[in-house]
Amino acid sequence: MTDSKYFTTTKKGEIFELKAELNSDKKEKKKEAVKKVIASMTVGKDVSALFPDVVNCMQTDNLELKKLVYLYLMNYAKSQPDMAIMAVNTFVKDCEDPNPLIRALAVRTMGCIRVDKITEYLCEPLRKCLKDEDPYVRKTAAVCVAKLHDINAQLVEDQGFLDTLKDLISDSNPMVVANAVAALSEIAESHPSSNLLDLNPQSINKLLTALNECTEWGQIFILDCLANYMPKDDREAQSICERVTPRLSHANSAVVLSAVKVLMKFMEMLSKDLDYYGTLLKKLAPPLVTLLSAEPELQYVALRNINLIVQKRPEILKHEMKVFFVKYNDPIYVKLEKLDIMIRLASQANIAQVLAELKEYATEVDVDFVRKAVRAIGRCAIKVEQSAERCVSTLLDLIQTKVNYVVQEAIVVIKDIFRKYPNKYESVIATLCENLDSLDEPEARAAMIWIVGEYAERIDNADELLESFLEGFHDESTQVQLQLLTAIVKLFLKKPTETQELVQQVLSLATQDSDNPDLRDRGYIYWRLLSTDPVAAKEVVLAEKPLISEETDLIEPTLLDELICYIGTLASVYHKPPSAFVEGSRGVVHKSLPPRTGSSESAESPDAAPSAGQAAEQPAVIPAQGDLLGDLLNLDLGPPVSGPPLAASSVQMGAVDLLGGGLDSLMGDESEGLRSDVGGSPAMGGSGFTAPGPAAPAAMGAPLGSGLGDLFDLTGGVGTLSGSYVAPKTVWLPAMKAKGLEISGTFSRQVGSICMDLVLTNKALQVMSDFAIQFNRNSFGLAPAAPLQVHAPLAPNQSVEISLPLNTVGSVMKMDPLNNLQVAVKNNIDVFYFSTLYPLHILFVEDGKMERQMFLATWKDIPNENEAQFQIKDCSLNADAVSSKLQGSNIFTIAKRNVEGQDMLYQSLKLTNGIWVLAELRIQPSNPSFTLSLKCRAPEVSQYVYQAYDAILKN
Repeated sequence: MTDSKYFTTTKKGEIFELKAELNSDKKEKKKEAVKKVIASMTVGKDVSALFPDVVNCMQTDNLELKKLVYLYLMNYAKSQPDMAIMAVNTFVKDCEDPNPLIRALAVRTMGCIRVDKITEYLCEPLRKCLKDEDPYVRKTAAVCVAKLHDINAQLVEDQGFLDTLKDLISDSNPMVVANAVAALSEIAESHPSSNLLDLNPQSINKLLTALNECTEWGQIFILDCLANYMPKDDREAQSICERVTPRLSHANSAVVLSAVKVLMKFMEMLSKDLDYYGTLLKKLAPPLVTLLSAEPELQYVALRNINLIVQKRPEILKHEMKVFFVKYNDPIYVKLEKLDIMIRLASQANIAQVLAELKEYATEVDVDFVRKAVRAIGRCAIKVEQSAERCVSTLLDLIQTKVNYVVQEAIVVIKDIFRKYPNKYESVIATLCENLDSLDEPEARAAMIWIVGEYAERIDNADELLESFLEGFHDESTQVQLQLLTAIVKLFLKKPTETQELVQQVLSLATQDSDNPDLRDRGYIYWRLLSTDPVAAKEVVLAEKPLISEETDLIEPTLLDELICYIGTLASVYHKPPSAFVEGSRGVVHKSLPPRTGSSESAESPDAAPSAGQAAEQPAVIPAQGDLLGDLLNLDLGPPVSGPPLAASSVQMGAVDLLGGGLDSLMGDESEGLRSDVGGSPAMGGSGFTAPGPAAPAAMGAPLGSGLGDLFDLTGGVGTLSGSYVAPKTVWLPAMKAKGLEISGTFSRQVGSICMDLVLTNKALQVMSDFAIQFNRNSFGLAPAAPLQVHAPLAPNQSVEISLPLNTVGSVMKMDPLNNLQVAVKNNIDVFYFSTLYPLHILFVEDGKMERQMFLATWKDIPNENEAQFQIKDCSLNADAVSSKLQGSNIFTIAKRNVEGQDMLYQSLKLTNGIWVLAELRIQPSNPSFTLSLKCRAPEVSQYVYQAYDAILKN
């Protein structure tokens, strides 16, 4: 009689009958009753009312009955925690049962009962089972520790179970070793900071010995653990690889992929000249090829992993092109993945084979597959230059088939071929133009429009062709509209006389009739470029285009290295790091490959001081400086407001938004960029200027002739109250770039306050008034602390000196270089932009002297890779003069030692945003070169601190 009968009863009053049967004296009846209870539980009925009666059945020698009761217990313990405590005694007794199966069953069930009240009672039985003489019990107990850690991590640590687990790694039984490794890996994953799997060559040796005798899942756990180990040198890496290689011939594909992961990781450490390296490459190919003979789902997973391997090391499979040829009965997802790998492996040696195959695919019935095949032909042309000719003629043959989707894909890839090989295949444009009417997909239409615009001078009726697209402008997708706008502007610049109406039509459609901001912005940029400076427009729009690279869809190298560490997991199928799709509080550790032999990679410090975050880590939301250049062109700087002139002194000019209200839409994030009190009161220091400055400071007339040299290559600093060094003024904004206004200046720090010392000179023929100033966001939040006060209008050939107080409470955005400051100055004539570099020592605060003990602790605490060394040349001062000179600029000497005839100064300084920089300055009496070592949690600051040292000591 089968057990199916237990699932067929649905009579009423069943619970009472079961209660009676469970309390029966007959063993058989009890067993039947428990089976009925489990059957009801399985189909979703609530049988929790029977808890005490089922628990009473635990006292039995019958293993089958015990298992059923334990199953019931696991299910209902959470909802009946008080009743579950009744079962604890039986667990404790079962953990000492002579039968190892029962001992293991008890400890396994204990781990599955997730009730806090019970956990403390389980510690003693668990401790005994971890040291049990039977390996089956020990391996079960090892997994139980991981489960218990998930319920109550503190308890596991206090009871010393983690140390016992570590001891089990040296167990004589391979299955116990595998489970101990699995449990430790699981715990380590939820606590990334704890160094649980502290592997050393001895423990690695034990793992490798156990590897040969484990079950397949045990092998996977051990291989995954090996993959996290960092061998001390290439010899150790090679010996591990030699012992892992036999796993490549395992029948289980998961074991094979785990072994491939270990080998791929450790190959990084092997020199390519080694014979063994070549042998290893040869050994990796057959197992990967074998994976492709499995069922389609496994093939897909294998192909996604092979895709990563081929991007990292194409030489492994370069001779195996044929296995990636598509079979007629492959599912579409396998076909597309194989195509991708074929292109990655395409080279001069096999391109003829590949092209013949791709041409075949282009006549298949599966539309998606055909599209991808046509695109693949184009990618081959771009990748293997020698094949470009054949690829183009193949594409033309396909266009002649007149199959709509084939033609459209062909046009899209021919556009890329034109970009890769300019002035080579343009003879095919005529053929492309014949198919203009059949294009209905946005991407193909956009590609065709690009071709017509780019080669307008070779197409007689280019204006007619583009005009035909313009008729349904508003029905087109954004991609097509943007291409059409650019193409017509290109056409206008090439044939201005014939196309004036056309360009006006498209500009008004794009700017006045469109509600798409991208299209409007681009329309306005072109409009302004064409109306103000057609020559510049020509240089911008018709500039030489860079050639496109071979592989546009390669995974970014650092991500690829991380994904190689996840071969055989879900991350390798998604091609995304786990942090992108694993939710929850578990800290996902970022893995990376070991550094290549012979290269020392400097690791960035992950734990930059919290306050350093503002300057050192660029927030993702703020656009990088490069993105801002385009936005400058969107500023609508209208004419000056007419009205009765106001006395300059009675108006706080800082309160005026220089950029005429075009700002909110500009930056997108008003809440941060624009404060409601823009410069409203000097105390608030409101600097609402978020107008982007240009990415290239030199273009705006900053003194960048020789980079930082101009700023610091200066003579005779001005003495200020605190003795801080002040660079002489340099011209920041030449008169010719600012309609006659010349601005020169420097920065100073006096008794704790930062000033921008300006000289404004009027070299124009008219009076200048209504001055105001704003700063763009910058690395340290510098902003004017008061409005720019020019009390009387500035007459021609007159100069005025102003000291503008600054504070550091403005908006922060990381700049490149870090000390770049973009400034807008407004007067009654216009708004002018310039950028300048401020010396970092104006940000060194007065309380930058660290206690000695603190200095020592901090120096040790900052990772060595954050240390930077610099040489200060041609400086003839002695240690005491150096110390007092630096102290004037808030660089404090904490200790001075004399080691073997050279003076060592230990110094600290603190920036306005709380970043501490520690320094060691070595001075040899006879040597005019000093060695400066800087340590800081935000290492990108070091370079600029060195420049400050250099400037202060040499002036």
